[in-house]
Amino acid sequence: MLEAHTKARYNVSMVKRAYKYRFYPTSEQEQLLAQTFGCVRVVYNQVLRWRTDAFYKDQQKIGYIQASAKLTELKRQSEFHWLNGVSCVPLQQSLRHQQAAFKNFFEGRAKYPVFKKKHGKQSAEFTKSGFQYRDGKLFIAKCKEPLDIRWSREPSSEPSTITITKDAAGRYFVSMLCEYEPTRLPVVNQTIGIDLGINSLFVTDKGEKVGNPRHTAKYAAKLAKAQRRLSKKKLGSSNRAKARLKVARIHAKISDCRQDNLHKLSRRLIDENQVVCVESLSVKNMVRNRSLSKSISDCGWGKFTRQLAYKAEWAGRDLVAIDRWFPSSKRCSCCGHIVESLPLNVRRWQCPECGTDHDRDINAAVNIKAAGHAVLALGENVSLVSSVGISSSL
Repeated sequence: MLEAHTKARYNVSMVKRAYKYRFYPTSEQEQLLAQTFGCVRVVYNQVLRWRTDAFYKDQQKIGYIQASAKLTELKRQSEFHWLNGVSCVPLQQSLRHQQAAFKNFFEGRAKYPVFKKKHGKQSAEFTKSGFQYRDGKLFIAKCKEPLDIRWSREPSSEPSTITITKDAAGRYFVSMLCEYEPTRLPVVNQTIGIDLGINSLFVTDKGEKVGNPRHTAKYAAKLAKAQRRLSKKKLGSSNRAKARLKVARIHAKISDCRQDNLHKLSRRLIDENQVVCVESLSVKNMVRNRSLSKSISDCGWGKFTRQLAYKAEWAGRDLVAIDRWFPSSKRCSCCGHIVESLPLNVRRWQCPECGTDHDRDINAAVNIKAAGHAVLALGENVSLVSSVGISSSL
């Protein structure tokens, strides 16, 4: 049944995939990139201020065409003559990104665009007219030497767009957007239901409990010490800049560890199972809980489900997300009885109808798996949020 269902739903097609590499710029390239990042930031902020004033004072909406004309006007002013010293491509791309941000705001999907900061992550996007990729080397506009990239793997095709970033820790990365043909994995007669948690990152319907590494707690003492030292440095001093860099490197270490762990776990789940059933969670609302917000953020549930979604789609697997209001924990997986209340501190409970003793998390995973099977096989209404291949809202 699973094999026929999968063959009917998936067709091999090309997709866009980003390949991210770290590179080490020369002093000349570092200076050029610093100028480019600065110009991108100034153009974005200047146009954003202009659009904000036009929107709130004159009730006038500014589009990309007017914003592009504003950029031309800025370049002609003697005050901003240095904007002509870098490639115009990333400047135009920053305005396209701003236009997308305003579109998301007016359609209710995001908050109002904010100004870019000097300290923090910097980025610049280049389309094909702003870079060259030949003989396995990448050249950007205004620079004759190729970027010294650490090629961890070969890109699947010639990139159509590249994005160069510098994070708060001072590391340089280049992300190359390429055409990619996914390799469908062989169909396996294996399904799994998982219940996301804090004590255990997730629990499967078979009783496997994958522990939560708690990366933030692991580096908490080291991070607190670095932050205390940063708070005592004089504003604008070189010592403060060094202390800020140390704090940023600790944050980068935590983020990298979390990302690596989530990628390994999501890859294992997709490789071993044809159908993965998960519960959809509103992480944005859950982090408002002051007692649990730090622990929830450290788990990375949202990132984990997004990884499962695109990896399942590429591999020809199914990801079924059950509605957050489905009573997976309070429902007995044996008889279907639903208890009225089940506080978070209750980890084991006994069904008053059939007398079955349940582990809270395992019971939830079993119910999530059963609900996912009902959706795929019978189309039962369990408030399905999304299913990869039908809707990729995750």
